[in-house]
Amino acid sequence: MDALQLLALALGGGVAAGLRLYATVLGLGLAIRFGWLTLPDPLRGLETLAHPAVLAVAAVAYVAEFISDKIPWFDSLWDAVHTFIRPVGAAVLGAAAFAQLDPAARLSLTLLAGGAAVSAHASKAALRFAVNHSPEPFSNWVLSLAGDFAVPALLWLTFTHPLLVLAIVTVFLCVFTWLAVKIFRLLARGVRELRARWSRSAA
Repeated sequence: MDALQLLALALGGGVAAGLRLYATVLGLGLAIRFGWLTLPDPLRGLETLAHPAVLAVAAVAYVAEFISDKIPWFDSLWDAVHTFIRPVGAAVLGAAAFAQLDPAARLSLTLLAGGAAVSAHASKAALRFAVNHSPEPFSNWVLSLAGDFAVPALLWLTFTHPLLVLAIVTVFLCVFTWLAVKIFRLLARGVRELRARWSRSAA
């Protein structure tokens, strides 16, 4: 694999994990397990994802996330809990994927995967929080289902059309950078509102 393909894998995989960590692990694991995805030599570290124990844990976590993501406001709480889990998970996947590269390349790509996951997670969390202010649940469900379909599509494109994924993720990261201040302000407001809701319910 050349440098651009590795870069696309780090960024595309990071964004996928930032949106749906457990779906990313489960999807890659099943694809490897059933031979739908043939890993090139530099990515042999991902074969661990096909282990039955890893698949079982990822499947249970994916079902929990799938259900949680369809419940307005609870999805925002779920996102808040996963603020650190998704980026760390993306970095762990990156470290496993690039384990056979030289240390400098491995560290650089792992950091990029984690950073892409942070951007994707923050964008998702802020958007879902904004939509939760709507009294109807349908827009929330549409966005959730869009995320469910986006992750396998992104993973497929990452391995089949890496340059396209690189272009898509680059545009996304540029837009995210522009909106970063507004997103983090919205997230801070969301945390305050969630705390207020829990305080009122506990009272």
